[in-house]
Amino acid sequence: MAYTIGVPKETASGERLVALIPEVVARLVKAGATLNIEAGAGESAHYSDAAFEKVGASLVSREAAFLSDIVVKVQPPSAEEIGLMKDGGAYIGFMKPLDEPDISARMAAKGLTSLSMEMVPRISRAQKMDALSALSSIGGYRAVLLAATELPKFFPLLTTAAGTVRPANVLILGAGVAGLQAIATARRLGSKVSAYDIREAVAEEVQSLGASFVELEIEAQDDSDSGGYAKALVAEKAKQQTKLLVPFIGGSDVVVATALIPGRKAPILITEEAVKAMGSGSIIVDMAASNGGNCELTEPGQTVVRHGVTIMGPTNLTSGMAVHASQLYSKTLLAMLQDFTDENGFAPNDEDEVFTGSCVTRGGQVVNERVNGLLNPAPAN
Repeated sequence: MAYTIGVPKETASGERLVALIPEVVARLVKAGATLNIEAGAGESAHYSDAAFEKVGASLVSREAAFLSDIVVKVQPPSAEEIGLMKDGGAYIGFMKPLDEPDISARMAAKGLTSLSMEMVPRISRAQKMDALSALSSIGGYRAVLLAATELPKFFPLLTTAAGTVRPANVLILGAGVAGLQAIATARRLGSKVSAYDIREAVAEEVQSLGASFVELEIEAQDDSDSGGYAKALVAEKAKQQTKLLVPFIGGSDVVVATALIPGRKAPILITEEAVKAMGSGSIIVDMAASNGGNCELTEPGQTVVRHGVTIMGPTNLTSGMAVHASQLYSKTLLAMLQDFTDENGFAPNDEDEVFTGSCVTRGGQVVNERVNGLLNPAPAN
């Protein structure tokens, strides 16, 4: 009997993606799996039930989708959804293990073997499974489009009979995947772009996209001490950074902030002083809003106006591009399923660093050390 893969409908507020698209379902069916798709699972991402049935999937109830041998999702499962899963089954998807470790604890109690897409190692072989990077690229693109829509100015240089319109000044904070896509998008729209990243090594990438790299003269510090003194130095360096960024932020029409590390509070890069330095009508899009925000005035999930500046705190930018976001995410799940299933179903591989790196729960235990440390912190000395 073929093993089953369940795709439930996403019910988290604002989520429109579906974990697997018909193209990927067809490949899994061909490989011998039975695909249980909850009726309506793909509708909000513009993939119809008929499209899934056409490639050999079975349309099932919500309960049946969750009772599959392997469940794949976009948003982390709720307590109710974990309760619906098959005891000892498998789960592959986002879990927020470092932000919400209690989810992992509930999954361990259910006996689930879970692979977290956030924990996929950043190694060359795992690039095809790197869901965070795939979706971050979409987020960077969408952030700039939001800013362009809200900014009461043109982005590009325009020369008209009535005069010349100068291009908007756009500052991108953070030059990771999201930041680089934001730079490229802002450049395509014709704006003058600059970018800042604490890693000077990315300057060449920033410049290759046609943006200028912001260099801050932060005093060199010896942070070799691993104790409290080192932490104080790091805090002092961060304080210098935010102060030195003020004039660059103040001279920008748009700031897109992208500095975010899963499991940590987002660093403050945009202080209230910096917001006050910006011109009336300027825009901040804070892509780190879900972890508190890079701007100290950000309200997650809200758009607010402070000191004449519109501050946007979107928490799910990818949902607005559900077709392509589902397509990219689905491809990363396919890579995981191809590597960790065989003709008999789910196939754990303790010799594979991708498996061991992304596995959070197994055998009734939380097996990831970082997550376990959050659930069972060491007693203070």
